[in-house]
Amino acid sequence: MTPRLRRLNNEYTQLRTLVSAREQIEMQVLAEEGGIPTRYLIIYNIRAMCGVTDIEHLNEEGAVCKPVYADRFLMTIDIPPSYPCIDAMPQFNFLVHDESHRPIAHPWHPNIRYFGAFAGYVCMNFPDSYASLAWAVDRIRQYLNYSLYHAKNEPPYPEDLKVAQWFLNNGY
Repeated sequence: MTPRLRRLNNEYTQLRTLVSAREQIEMQVLAEEGGIPTRYLIIYNIRAMCGVTDIEHLNEEGAVCKPVYADRFLMTIDIPPSYPCIDAMPQFNFLVHDESHRPIAHPWHPNIRYFGAFAGYVCMNFPDSYASLAWAVDRIRQYLNYSLYHAKNEPPYPEDLKVAQWFLNNGY
């Protein structure tokens, strides 16, 4: 087994252990290399914000944009072919459309892109050159529980400035 496949197998083992310990998280393997997963679907069964009402007036003075919630969020993890090189980090993206290209709920969170072409992209702010997939999946669970987020426009910077501004305006 190559070093890459050993690493991917270790990541898979850690991820399975995390998912078995967290009722709120499910996992499906979407693609493999040499029998080892390289693409995952992570399902978070967590009640979290998925937008706001009156979004067309977001952050305007006097606008009342109340949170809207969903109970389920779908995220993919794509592991690039040159992983685990430092310049080939896994990509974490919440799905924003279903198979028929209809919009689906995705998180309303300062560290997850809500608007634009990169909607669903998760900013991880990895602490160093090694962080396991299990660490990242659990960190995103913390995002969805709002026990971890960064909304101020300062390092490490939020991923979505409009959502971050809404959080700051509304006392989060």
